[in-house]
Amino acid sequence: MKELLQYILDGLSIGSIYALIALGLVVIYRGTGHINFAQGEMALFSTLVTWWLHDKGVPLLLAIAISAALAFVGGALIDVGLMRPAGRRSAFAPVVVAIGLFQGLNSLSGLLFPKSGQGLPFPSLFPNKPKDFVSIFGAAWRIERIGVLAVVLVTTALLFVLFQKTKIGLAMRTVANDATSAKLVGVPTNRILMFSWALAAVIGAIGGALKAGIDTNVSIGSMFSVFLLSAAAATLGGLDSPGGAVIGGLSLGVIESLVGNYPHDWPASDWIGIKTKTVVAFLIILIVLLVRPSGLFGSSRVERV
Repeated sequence: MKELLQYILDGLSIGSIYALIALGLVVIYRGTGHINFAQGEMALFSTLVTWWLHDKGVPLLLAIAISAALAFVGGALIDVGLMRPAGRRSAFAPVVVAIGLFQGLNSLSGLLFPKSGQGLPFPSLFPNKPKDFVSIFGAAWRIERIGVLAVVLVTTALLFVLFQKTKIGLAMRTVANDATSAKLVGVPTNRILMFSWALAAVIGAIGGALKAGIDTNVSIGSMFSVFLLSAAAATLGGLDSPGGAVIGGLSLGVIESLVGNYPHDWPASDWIGIKTKTVVAFLIILIVLLVRPSGLFGSSRVERV
């Protein structure tokens, strides 16, 4: 029982990172109707900027705040300079641009931070000494991991208020459903799209810093697998549901942890374990989506013909 609880807590820890990056994907999707394939690399670049600022003597929290502010501006510029012109060409063009942006940001990160290929040391945002943990029925839940989960829950709550209680959130949903109709009824679609990209970039900057803090380093390839699993988590929970993204991310983390570690002596342990935990997680997601294509908490769109 103690081992099972430990694996669940460990899964919640990594699942919190998946959930936070997935929230950025949900923000973009609710504002634009597209999946941002560059979300992970945007988070990586912001995290490297945070590292550079901190390396120059800026306190870590202030470095994250500055990086998040720069990410906000950068996200807005990406929409104005890349996504918006591409969207005028064709509906599929923004997807291609996002893929190109993924490659471009990865290359730019390597160019500006050449030592990041080997990994750069990154401090934790929360206490992470050996004694910094809470014991729950014999299982150790580290303060650092609790802090990361708390950030995810607070971010989710703020996004819920944004989407459900504000005019901006309603406008984002309207634009994602039908940008042309939204413009006709007076919704400032350009500003809404710009805000969506800017907000997603900020969430990515925070998520990247949390991930680097847990790993104690940041490197060029550190966000690629995280993005893939975060995209899977967002799809599982529903691409238009912030709460679904969080539940999907946390669930995915727990599934990975349980499949990879517990139990060790069951009949299929020779075929399913630490090396195939991600495959098992994706299979579970596939089964769910076959039953409910919009995800567990996503909204099904009804189109009139």
